[in-house]
Amino acid sequence: MGKAATSVGAQAFVHPAKGGVCVKLRVSPGAKCTAIKGLYGNGAVRLSAAAPPVEGRANAEVERYMARLFGLSRSEVALVKGASNRDKLVSVRGLRPDEVRTRLSALL
Repeated sequence: MGKAATSVGAQAFVHPAKGGVCVKLRVSPGAKCTAIKGLYGNGAVRLSAAAPPVEGRANAEVERYMARLFGLSRSEVALVKGASNRDKLVSVRGLRPDEVRTRLSALL
């Protein structure tokens, strides 16, 4: 699967969920800094995490970054799927899909 985003994939990274949305991420741990790096070909947002994939540190960094990005408390962001995988699903509570999509699209 290629890393270039398709028009369909570009729309698929945010899904409505009870009380908020879920965001599909493709995470690269151990980077110099935590940042959005674009879209991944499977319809996920590429995110580099400045924490190693050891003892949940990268997952915690992903949750912290997403909370800061959306101006939420850390308790409003939670890893739903992918604790030991690069492909992750993160729940963001209290926001609408269009709000999340707009904020992420501005960084892509």
